[in-house]
Amino acid sequence: MGRFAKWIGGGLGFVMGGPIGALLGFLVGSMVDSTVSGQVTYTQPQRQTARGDFSVSLLVLIAAMMKADGKVVKAELDFVKQFFLRQFGPESAREALRMLRDILKQDIPVRDVCLQINRNMDYSSRLQLIHLLFNISVSDAAVHPVELEAIERMSGYLGISGSDFKSIKNMFVPETDSAYKILEIDPGATDDEIKKAFRKMAMKYHPDKVSHLGEEFKKVAEEKFKKVNEAYERIKKERNII
Repeated sequence: MGRFAKWIGGGLGFVMGGPIGALLGFLVGSMVDSTVSGQVTYTQPQRQTARGDFSVSLLVLIAAMMKADGKVVKAELDFVKQFFLRQFGPESAREALRMLRDILKQDIPVRDVCLQINRNMDYSSRLQLIHLLFNISVSDAAVHPVELEAIERMSGYLGISGSDFKSIKNMFVPETDSAYKILEIDPGATDDEIKKAFRKMAMKYHPDKVSHLGEEFKKVAEEKFKKVNEAYERIKKERNII
């Protein structure tokens, strides 16, 4: 049994109830030994998101995004496989893909699923979910408008602010003045305002914000943190800020 299945067995909380629990049904029940008379028991969510809750939520949202345009692209499946392979090893990657394939066969109540996550997951972890969904969407080197629309819709249901969504989006799909949008400021901002914005964003996206998810997901958060630094360096170079 890989780490992914162990997290499922020992780290699930809020996802065992509500629409996510109903969606996963026997799949999760068959991976854990916590059923009583056919009903899965679950604990109340902790203040910080458990790894199992995050991982299952990620798989459900990945499936919802991949189904958005009515087709599942092989490049996206390969990216998901490679992601779990890099982060958790071969056995865990196989377990995650088995779950994903089962979820893809089902109708996903996207709004209800996102609202359940919104109520129970801390904000930094929800930002991490959006970052990973963008990673997968652009994995085949093409921008799919339908998928981007799906991510934006899910972001709204997840309670992500418009400025935070735009910041993460510009890390993957650059627009005009993308460096400023990543830092959530206007191009007309003063140098002092830019410095202040960078410090604020560096704190918001610091990998330690998701350290409770474990080293595996903390490593992914470092990518987001790096993009904030790169955006700041581009602006500093343009403006000759010391």
